Amino acid sequence: MNSCILMAEIVKDPELRYTPDQLPIAEMLVQFPGQRPEDPSATIKAVGFGNLASEIQQSCRQGDRVILEGRLTMTTIDRPEGFKEKRAELRVSKVHSLGSLTSAPMTAPVAPPANASYRSAPPPAASAPRPAPAPVPAPAPTADIDYDDIPF
Repeated sequence: MNSCILMAEIVKDPELRYTPDQLPIAEMLVQFPGQRPEDPSATIKAVGFGNLASEIQQSCRQGDRVILEGRLTMTTIDRPEGFKEKRAELRVSKVHSLGSLTSAPMTAPVAPPANASYRSAPPPAASAPRPAPAPVPAPAPTADIDYDDIPF
């Protein structure tokens, strides 16, 4: 299944255009930080169709932080230099606004400390004691099995 959730900052205001049969399409550029602090930010085009395109045009502005849900696609673009270029594109199905960039800039994720433990926390102590598990009976003795008679 091709599903993607991306937290990003809008770097170019959404542009609304229409197909020949009047289907609205909104396109905007978004960027998100690299995996490590020294990695550059990545930029991708996000595209919404239909009613979502109109909502994107009305509610999203440059500098806003958003969570985008959708699917990744690859588009081929004919370059004037005579070759074709492939670019990733996010086909948006939902947009969740997180506010403006002025409130707090996006940063790259911080690496966990070297001694970090990712085990889950122990379960909380129960108020009533648990009964001890019943002992498991020992297996009954079996006759000697001749493994040479097993056909393979």
